[in-house]
Amino acid sequence: MKDFAGKFAVITGGGTGMGRELARQLVAEGCNVAMCDVSVEAMAETRRLCEAEKLPQGLRVTTHVADVSIEAHLQRFRDELIEQQATDKIHLLFNNAGIGGGGSLFTNTREQWERTFNICWGGVYLGVRTFLPLMMKADEAHIVNTSSVNGFWASVGLGVPHTAYSAAKFAVKGFSEALMTDLRLNAPHIKCSVVMPGHIGTSIVSNSRKIQSGSESDALTPNEILATRQRLQGMGIDTAPMSDGDIQNIALDRARKFRDEAPTTAAAAAKIILDGVKAERWRILVGDDAHKLDERVRQAPEKAYTPEFYHSFSEEVGWRLG
Repeated sequence: MKDFAGKFAVITGGGTGMGRELARQLVAEGCNVAMCDVSVEAMAETRRLCEAEKLPQGLRVTTHVADVSIEAHLQRFRDELIEQQATDKIHLLFNNAGIGGGGSLFTNTREQWERTFNICWGGVYLGVRTFLPLMMKADEAHIVNTSSVNGFWASVGLGVPHTAYSAAKFAVKGFSEALMTDLRLNAPHIKCSVVMPGHIGTSIVSNSRKIQSGSESDALTPNEILATRQRLQGMGIDTAPMSDGDIQNIALDRARKFRDEAPTTAAAAAKIILDGVKAERWRILVGDDAHKLDERVRQAPEKAYTPEFYHSFSEEVGWRLG
């Protein structure tokens, strides 16, 4: 697929971050976009940004409320898309939605753990299941599944458990790689790519906490303050002298820095992804940190979770792991 003009694209998690930037760049190339998210307000802003430059006549940008972990929501999204976009086919499917959280089987609840896993993995699986029939009707199509560097390196640093997100992203990577053979045999006009971003400047840290807690407030609950203390202590930081207000400020600052001080912006990440689709690359690493981490893990997989690995990698790329 060398260009996107006149095509129809589905983007999950289109309200913020890479999803928003994918929508903006696709629309700029003349592609119709149908996006879903759990936030009406975030999608409205994405749509406003898409329409700011004035859409070409007939181009459609539609927004749909859906939790990607719930199949009925995705089916409703699909049916609304068919009606509002006036099409029975799509050419591009970006399974992009994801959240963090549920890092530990011990200190997080089962509900938190499964919420993360069911969005990050279940959303990809159900997205393909739901939209594949519409892609079968297109003359060419491409599935783009967002995994992560945590799809080949299951950690964010020493002392910080990261099981739900990593398990989900490993599943996305394996599913996507296996899907290539399935498509080649049964739907050769459909391609598939797995995207593995490093640290991208998005609001995933703050958005994940709000989705997990079911609140739009920036204020941490007592349980979240306790979990943040445990996280910091796991990183070797003594939190005993810190007040709850101090913990709150540390959490807010971490979310801000993750978004604003990342080595790769969401817009740059979206361009890398779209260029990868045009080049029909099945494996799309996003960011220099992703390339370097991939190389290191491949060179010495048995050392990938040692203190020496963490320290040398964080020094090389400037990551503040954890």
